[in-house]
Amino acid sequence: MTMTKRDLVIMVADRLGMKQNDVSRIIEGTFETITKSLCEGDRWELRDFGVFEVKTRASRIGRNPRTGELVPVAERRVVTFHPGKRMKEMVAGVDSVESKAPSEPSLTG
Repeated sequence: MTMTKRDLVIMVADRLGMKQNDVSRIIEGTFETITKSLCEGDRWELRDFGVFEVKTRASRIGRNPRTGELVPVAERRVVTFHPGKRMKEMVAGVDSVESKAPSEPSLTG
């Protein structure tokens, strides 16, 4: 199943008891801030969630899959994501993570 931004808004609003419109503005603002920051070359580390960073892929010679012809591929910047330890454990189904996960979000950090 594919999750959309709308699904995320609904889930967060329901969990926190907030209006969907408010949650939508927060999520959209968060995504915009992260995107602009990555464009400027910043690295985003969200503890236990993961790390977003921009890397530069070197130019290379590729191959057209239809014709087999060699074609130059220009250098480009790409966003990479590396999941954090807690996310890896949760996806793997490690039981110890469930006991460490907070039941309610903390506003104090």
